[in-house]
Amino acid sequence: MSIPSLLASAFEKRTDLLALAESNQTSCYRVFHGTVEGIKGLNIDRYGDAWLIQSFHQTLTEQELGEVQDFLLTQGDYPVIYNDRSKSNSRVLNSLSEQNEAFALSEQTMTENGIHFTSKLRHEGQDPLLFLDMRVGREYIKAHSQGKTLLNLFSYTCGIGTAGAVGGASKVVNVDFSSFALAAGKRNAELNQVSEVCEFIQSDVFPAIRQFAGLNVGGRRGQRLPKYPKLPQTQFDLVFLDPPRFAKSPFGTVDLINDYQSLFKPALLATKAGGTLVCCNNVAKVDKEAWFNSLARCAEKQGCEITQVEWLDCHPDFPSFDGNHPLKIVALTLA
Repeated sequence: MSIPSLLASAFEKRTDLLALAESNQTSCYRVFHGTVEGIKGLNIDRYGDAWLIQSFHQTLTEQELGEVQDFLLTQGDYPVIYNDRSKSNSRVLNSLSEQNEAFALSEQTMTENGIHFTSKLRHEGQDPLLFLDMRVGREYIKAHSQGKTLLNLFSYTCGIGTAGAVGGASKVVNVDFSSFALAAGKRNAELNQVSEVCEFIQSDVFPAIRQFAGLNVGGRRGQRLPKYPKLPQTQFDLVFLDPPRFAKSPFGTVDLINDYQSLFKPALLATKAGGTLVCCNNVAKVDKEAWFNSLARCAEKQGCEITQVEWLDCHPDFPSFDGNHPLKIVALTLA
């Protein structure tokens, strides 16, 4: 099928979703998920008043890009930004016209279920400032945060924390190592007038979560520990754990395939009895049931009883071949 035909099919499948988005004050969603919908590695999203095209496997030719742009403009007369991220480091490779570059570098705002989020389609990082497939996580937290305390780990630009604050959380603590990401998180709080309940801690997550859990802060063998914020032992009603696939620091190694438990255990201990720990794993090859069983075993070893399990499925603008999306999210309520 031609590119316009594939895009037309994708939009047709989203007819109900797009109508619901309009009624729910949502102006950010995926309109083409290429790996499943016909062009591997090509993703197209609406980000507020803009179309964002990203290619992860192969650079679009001028003709292909022109076909995509022409089609998108029939669906909404917004600026079209193309970020070619086809090299192994995933950084943006291509230049833009002077007008489009100025737009891509400027702050925009978009809404999701009436919540305002800051957006820049190009910035000092690599990824957009809001991960759209995490919409279901933000919806869950917003719906369950009234009067509760929330700990948001690996918070990035604090979308989860912002949703919790808008949902009525009494206190939100966002933890991330990136000052750039936290600055965007502070802007999100300002946009929604919830700054007074939001705290932003710039820290490696390992020392932060281990202190909250009442555990000693250690490090990788032979690594000298850098300075880190000193935090009191604290338990929260809601804990949201969304680590990257793999990362190393002097304090430890994040490894979603082989060692999720090194983060899960302290997150569990930082969750109040009767509270809920929401865990995420975005590695496609990790089996959903095997991953859950490892979490259950870890909880049992810590003497924690899981009384309720709720899986959160990505919305249909992120289709999968077999109904099992690479992003797995499970909410665990503890006794």
